[in-house]
Amino acid sequence: MKNKLTRNWGLKIASFLSAAVLWLVVTNINDPIMTYRVTDVSVTIKNENLITDRGQVYEVLDGTDMLDVVTVSAPRSIIDSLDRSNIVAVADINDLTSVDTVPIRLSTNKYNDKLDSIRGNIDSVRLSIEEKKSRSLPVKSVTTGEVREGFMVGSISTDQNLIRISGPESVISQVSKAQAEVDISGFSNDVSTDSEVRLYDEDGQEITAENIDKSITKVRVSVEILERKELPLTCEVTGTPEDGYQLTGEVTFSKAVVTVAGKSKILENVETVAIPAGVLDVTGATEDVTALVDITKYLPDGVALAEDNFVGRVDVTAKIEAERDRAVRIPVGRIRFDGLPEGFRAVITEPANECSITFSGLPGVLNEVTAEEVTAVVDMEAWMAGEDMNEITEGSYWMPVTASVEGRDLRQNGVAEVRVHIIADE
Repeated sequence: MKNKLTRNWGLKIASFLSAAVLWLVVTNINDPIMTYRVTDVSVTIKNENLITDRGQVYEVLDGTDMLDVVTVSAPRSIIDSLDRSNIVAVADINDLTSVDTVPIRLSTNKYNDKLDSIRGNIDSVRLSIEEKKSRSLPVKSVTTGEVREGFMVGSISTDQNLIRISGPESVISQVSKAQAEVDISGFSNDVSTDSEVRLYDEDGQEITAENIDKSITKVRVSVEILERKELPLTCEVTGTPEDGYQLTGEVTFSKAVVTVAGKSKILENVETVAIPAGVLDVTGATEDVTALVDITKYLPDGVALAEDNFVGRVDVTAKIEAERDRAVRIPVGRIRFDGLPEGFRAVITEPANECSITFSGLPGVLNEVTAEEVTAVVDMEAWMAGEDMNEITEGSYWMPVTASVEGRDLRQNGVAEVRVHIIADE
């Protein structure tokens, strides 16, 4: 019996091996090893606090936290039971290397022990680790576009004017300003809207790094839209020049028309910028008087200047000229008698034809005066009072003539007299 069990060892071993091979062949035919590929698998980074607790921040470089392809090899029965949701990719900061890389551990959340292999197109996440920096910046509001013609932007305000940002030192140090933009194209009324706060470097390029934390992301921006209007300047001159000099009536301005802005309801009732009396005083002047006037003091409430590089200072000049004399010859028939007592007539005997009356005034006015414009009067009551006469008697008397020219700034210079013959009526 013993001999039968120990005989033919070679044949027995060969039979065993053949059986094993046959089993493997049968098994592979029924459940062969297959490959399964999944694209765009994100890597979960664990224990980030190991970096942030040190006052540092990190940035994933070159998109290495996303695997383009993960390849799984396993029996067909396993592959058939897997889908994208079963693929697990983890990078644990505990495994951070001295060159700031973290190995990627790939697995599946089921049948992981039955996998033949699992691998990705890269094997580690690359990080940039920096000190964390924080800054506070004012939020500046700006407008883009153009308002409707005839209007302009007034004040701009925000409900919050400060933002605090934090992130990698290399990124935060590049930030030059925080800005909220509002498009005002075509508007003629006030605008109020929520606007995103954007960060810019000193060259005006927007900084869009995702690893910057902002204390606020939006602000409420209110933009005042004002109407523009051109207004002429006027000025009321105060005082009287020295004797022998007169205002010409001409007032000039170094800038005669200014552009202002305000709410339409206010501007519709404003036609001029009026400089009041007392600002330009010509008392005792013998030549033109100029005053530097800040016209902003005389703008109505709610109205402001609307010109670049003009702060409101204007030279205002009152023109003054020396008076001149001119004699105007008046036909004696045009001289009127006022206050002639009843029962008497008055006849001018000298001069025979014309009475010369001298006027003083500005040359331009004097040159235009005609005899027909002159009103010449002999005031009998005033003459009698001056002569201390209660009653008049017949006779010849020299009497003064007073003259004026309506509508012209002239004054009689000197005394003009005529000889008057008083005759009692019969």
